[in-house]
Amino acid sequence: MKPLLVCALLAVPAAAQMLTPEIASRLAELPLHCIQQEYPNKTAHTIESETDARLTPRQLHPSFYGCFDWHSSVHGHWMLVRLLKTTKGLAKEAQIRKILATSFEPEALAGEVKYFSNYKLARTFERTYGWAWLLKLDEELRTWEDPQGRKWAKNLQPLTSLVVELWTAYLPKQTYPNRTGVHPNTAFGLVFALDWARAARDAKFEAQILQRAKDYYGNNTAVAAFQEPDGTDFLSPTLEVADLMRRVLPAEEFRVWFNKFMTTAGLANLTKAPEVSDRSDYQIVHLDGLYLSRAWCLFGVASALPQNSARTQNMLASARRLLGAALPNVTGGNYGGEHWLASFAVYALSQSR
Repeated sequence: MKPLLVCALLAVPAAAQMLTPEIASRLAELPLHCIQQEYPNKTAHTIESETDARLTPRQLHPSFYGCFDWHSSVHGHWMLVRLLKTTKGLAKEAQIRKILATSFEPEALAGEVKYFSNYKLARTFERTYGWAWLLKLDEELRTWEDPQGRKWAKNLQPLTSLVVELWTAYLPKQTYPNRTGVHPNTAFGLVFALDWARAARDAKFEAQILQRAKDYYGNNTAVAAFQEPDGTDFLSPTLEVADLMRRVLPAEEFRVWFNKFMTTAGLANLTKAPEVSDRSDYQIVHLDGLYLSRAWCLFGVASALPQNSARTQNMLASARRLLGAALPNVTGGNYGGEHWLASFAVYALSQSR
């Protein structure tokens, strides 16, 4: 499977990447392989008693126990829903639906709610990266006109509502944003949260996100993008902020803000391809994800800037180049990359222009 997948991805033109049925089907193989694979597993569970130490990942998380960690399982589910929703002629559709139906059983999802509710220290579990992907999964389901999808969306609502409740309570207390290039990145989380709030028509949550985004980033100028990346980044702290603010500010305000925010040297650095020295290393392979997240941010930010400018065209060309360079490596990092990179690839392709 892997050589064929690589060949299929290499065949995608850098100037116009498209998620063809063949590529979609081959990418789907990755989460299909790992969603029900319990080990190896990084639980990130804080043990509160001796009894906790004897709980397995599946006992802790009946729906999202596979794919090495909870958030990767969640965005693996998102990816399969996305492919079912957008790709006609998807191979193994019946198998995909069967696996998803098992994960979205009410009893299994009730176990996920129980985890957040019963463990005192679980209120911060997966804050906010995993929360963001859970809302992206819910957004995908709630906007899908499919009988089975509507059933899954209904079953997911108790967990979605709990995550929104946790996030709503957290935002007023989060005095400072996290500007890291890994999971706690605040801007990335708020991007998906804002998309969800608008899709769900949750005006209260949307208003809270908009205000906090302005509080955190509204006065940011000349950010140090020339210093990126850190050694295990899969997100660009700078581009994630820009991708958020283009959703927050009216078009003309965003253009003024972006001109003050992004330096010429910083943008030039962000369009360079990161060096990935060892794809078998579970941390270094994060940099393959950085290719993809930089690409989707560049596509998004460019869409909010004057289309006839040389800077915008350079951003679009750079995004296509990064995306094209990353796709053949989606299967190149053994399980350390394969349990999550396909989701990043599908999201990046969904944002491409």
